[in-house]
Amino acid sequence: MRSKTLAAIAASTLALLLTACGGGGGGIGGTGAAGNGTLRVSMTDAPSCGFDEVNVTVTEVRVNPSATAPDGTGAGWFRIVLPNPQKTNLLDLQNGVLQELGEIPLPAGTYQQMRLVLASNTGATLANSLVLTGGTGAEVALDTPSGQQSGLKINTTADITVLPGQRVDWVIDFDACKSVVRRGNSGRYNLKPVLTAFPRVTDAGLRIVGWVDPSLLAGPVSVSAQQGNGVVVKATAPVGPGLPDAGRFELPGLAAGSYNLVISAAGRVTAVITDVPVAAISPTQVNSAALPIDLPAAANAGRTVAGTVTTTLPPPLAGEVRAIQTLAGPRTIELRWTAIDADTGAWTMALPTGATYTLPYAALPVAWPFAPDAASAGRYRLEARDGSGTVKSADIDVNVAVPAFPAALTQDFSFLP
Repeated sequence: MRSKTLAAIAASTLALLLTACGGGGGGIGGTGAAGNGTLRVSMTDAPSCGFDEVNVTVTEVRVNPSATAPDGTGAGWFRIVLPNPQKTNLLDLQNGVLQELGEIPLPAGTYQQMRLVLASNTGATLANSLVLTGGTGAEVALDTPSGQQSGLKINTTADITVLPGQRVDWVIDFDACKSVVRRGNSGRYNLKPVLTAFPRVTDAGLRIVGWVDPSLLAGPVSVSAQQGNGVVVKATAPVGPGLPDAGRFELPGLAAGSYNLVISAAGRVTAVITDVPVAAISPTQVNSAALPIDLPAAANAGRTVAGTVTTTLPPPLAGEVRAIQTLAGPRTIELRWTAIDADTGAWTMALPTGATYTLPYAALPVAWPFAPDAASAGRYRLEARDGSGTVKSADIDVNVAVPAFPAALTQDFSFLP
């Protein structure tokens, strides 16, 4: 996975012409200048799975005071229109790097709906595409939703409140990993955008910062802040090798609270720093560049678990399967996640047979005495979700001898009535 410096991204960002269209602001404040505030929108990304590039071209951002307003550009919609849309590699937007999309004056009030509009793939130049890791380097078209012209609905963490004479900043988190869905053996991929919007943090705090050892950067690395039942609140990939601050990671936009910091790297055990505090006053710096997080080598590549999700929903399918694990504490974390095949419902993942390592948080530690959580080694709960949001689960132990270890295990999920 590639990552660029903030300076490189900023140099490629054009000045944007902003246009407000659609309905007025009746009932949500005055329409004159005295009753206006400003909404500024930018975009960021979480780590991607198995891609060197995931490219999208944004043409508009739309907001509406009504959560139930129909799609489109009619009454009540306000639009940030990008006159010169630029194709953006989402993998460049990690560790706090943002792509500015623009800003717009709005009548003061509360806005409950936000939508993102993408360009269509037309002609020889692909507006939305990916480049597979280990492939030929050629761009592969991403088939985008038919409803993209009316805007892709974004899940917001709260209502967007615009105050008179003030600017409010929001960030659209475009999760590249969870937005790309394979379609059987056709060589085609669907873009099923997973979008979340949250307030842009301008305080020094409400973020976790740290470094991983450069030796981990030879393969994919993921760092995530998790809470509750293994809910990934924010994830990123550290800055790549050969770049300034290689190994550094930053997880911005977190609410104040306590998090489990989960670090996964190819060929290494998974490690968890537990109860990492986040506050508004200052960043939570889990370590320094002089003491990067290093992980022991994994004993093997893990055991493959595969299956099929069967549902009454028609293709293209949009389900997922994740593997969560309960550690001492108890604490539950998500170790793996995969989308199901959009055509067949098939899925596969490799789960560690060895223990997950843990370490309680300590401000700027002097060593990394991670300890294995031996009791939970190889034991997982698989949770499958179909396109309707229904969840089914199954417990699995990847160290069982039947079928003969280390043959693949099968776990199917049926959502049929």
